[in-house]
Amino acid sequence: MLYFFRHLIARGLAAALVLQSPAALAQARPPKRAAPPAAQAEAPASQGRCNEDDAGLSRMGRDMTALDTHSADPRAALQSLVDATLSRSKALGAVRLLADAARSDIEDTHALGLPSASLNIGVNGIHQSLGSVGAGRAQVGATLNATMSVWDFGRIAKLTDWRKELAEVAAQGQRSAEEQLSLNVVTTALDRSRYVLQGQVYAQYVRKMACLVDALEVITQADRGRASELVQAQKSLQQADLSLEQTMSALRQTEVRMTRLVGEPLPPAIGMSATLAVLPDLEQMKSDILLGADVAQAEAQARSQRNFAESVIAGQKPTVNLTGSASALYRTGALPGESRSTDLGAGVSVTIPILQPGARAQANAAVQRYRATVLQRDEAIEAKRYRLLEMYEMGSSALDRARRIVDILRNSDRVRASTLQQWQQLGRRSLFDVMGAESDYYSMRIAHVNALFDAQQINAMMWSMGRGVTTPLR
Repeated sequence: MLYFFRHLIARGLAAALVLQSPAALAQARPPKRAAPPAAQAEAPASQGRCNEDDAGLSRMGRDMTALDTHSADPRAALQSLVDATLSRSKALGAVRLLADAARSDIEDTHALGLPSASLNIGVNGIHQSLGSVGAGRAQVGATLNATMSVWDFGRIAKLTDWRKELAEVAAQGQRSAEEQLSLNVVTTALDRSRYVLQGQVYAQYVRKMACLVDALEVITQADRGRASELVQAQKSLQQADLSLEQTMSALRQTEVRMTRLVGEPLPPAIGMSATLAVLPDLEQMKSDILLGADVAQAEAQARSQRNFAESVIAGQKPTVNLTGSASALYRTGALPGESRSTDLGAGVSVTIPILQPGARAQANAAVQRYRATVLQRDEAIEAKRYRLLEMYEMGSSALDRARRIVDILRNSDRVRASTLQQWQQLGRRSLFDVMGAESDYYSMRIAHVNALFDAQQINAMMWSMGRGVTTPLR
């Protein structure tokens, strides 16, 4: 009789876990306790929760439409996100204006070597007296001065080159800002896809636990001694639902950051990108480091400091300028005298510095700043090379971890299926073994998702250290 009772419970559990039809669920329950209409109405919903491939509403009535993914080309989707970010960024607009201002400074400095002229006009009232006789007159004068630099030991030319290099620094700064924005939106989009896939996995986990709870509710109606197992299964369901809610919260936070970059409305989440899931060639990436925007900016900064130092040294040497002037004076009044006078003059002025107490210190400071920028450039290149090696190792480890997890997942799936069968039909395993096997399986699936997206984000970072993250996307 005891064996027959255990066999009846096992048959009821099997029918509840399979849930092939509402009739099977009704047969698994004791005949004397007919299911109420509400329970019969929930049978199709329970059947839906047992389907792991369906990521619709959870048991708590949560809307899972946010877990939809984009079926188009992930590269094209990422490129469109990058374009939208670059077009609406106010910070990037400010950097562009600064780059335009730096180009205008070049024209200002170049104009120092061109002829310049100034016109001065003066009107004066004069009162003169001779003895008891006095009279007033008006005097109008105009003076035109012109000057042009002839020889300055290359000072203006070096200042112009200095401005050109500063404009190049600003241009590379704009490129670097664009690359940082592109990397930011790509990594944010990958984070969003990470949480979407995690949410899909946790939604399946919630459905699995809900199915197990439904099965134990049937068993508990026949055997009240199994109520503790029902409580344990309900606790596992609550833990799975909590993990799902935490993932959905992280997804919403990521979408807020992404909306700040891209704007509204947000497109659906992208899928896995095969381009970013393959490690680039290490030697090629080492050579591409010199093509990075930050390295080019550091090199332009070093060249600008060298030109500035040379202009400072040239400014301490003699200069030769051409000068010219023309003046006209017109007088009106009662006193006798000339009413008009005109003067013309032209010449060459030579300025020779004789005593400049701080000139040597000024030149040394400019040279030392140039040497400092050279060292900073070399340090930046060396740091990027070692950072690239570190990132490459991290990417290799992430991809290797993903491959190993796939093998573990196969075995974990077999273990959870065998454990469930042994607990369901043979009674050789406890409910804790079943829930442990399920938890291990879904945690490994989450680990697999994390490993894949870790590798993609590391690849994006490595691309940004060279030619840019948008290069492989194109």
